[in-house]
Amino acid sequence: MRTYELVFVVDPRVSDEDVVAMTQEYKQMITAGGSQISKEESWGRRKLAYPIAKLNEGKYVLLCIESEGGKSSLPAVEHRMRQNDKILRYLTVRTDEDLKRAASRHPKTAGRAVESPTGLADAAPASGGPGGPGGPAPAGASAAGEV
Repeated sequence: MRTYELVFVVDPRVSDEDVVAMTQEYKQMITAGGSQISKEESWGRRKLAYPIAKLNEGKYVLLCIESEGGKSSLPAVEHRMRQNDKILRYLTVRTDEDLKRAASRHPKTAGRAVESPTGLADAAPASGGPGGPGGPAPAGASAAGEV
């Protein structure tokens, strides 16, 4: 199953009712293409990182989409967003690849001690060794740690 996040920024001069209607239209296009909307968030009016068309604010909407078998209607939705003058920016990100990468970076054995060829754990001693915390200071060193 593929998962996507679609975020779009709407012109702040558009009424909230129009933003809801626009979001419903895009949700219908996505579900008609065989995908499901797993989460929808309206982030409201927020400041933009940089001015777009002389506007400093925009209304943000997030849609989390799940698609079976890689079939989705996202290209058609993006095409419709590109044509809509009320939408300042949009971004679609495929998130299932990121989840796979994160799972491969943290294998199930991450919490276990690594064993050396001799069979002893490669963990450092609790005292920290000479000069470490809890260990004896090197010869000639003062209490302040100067050499």
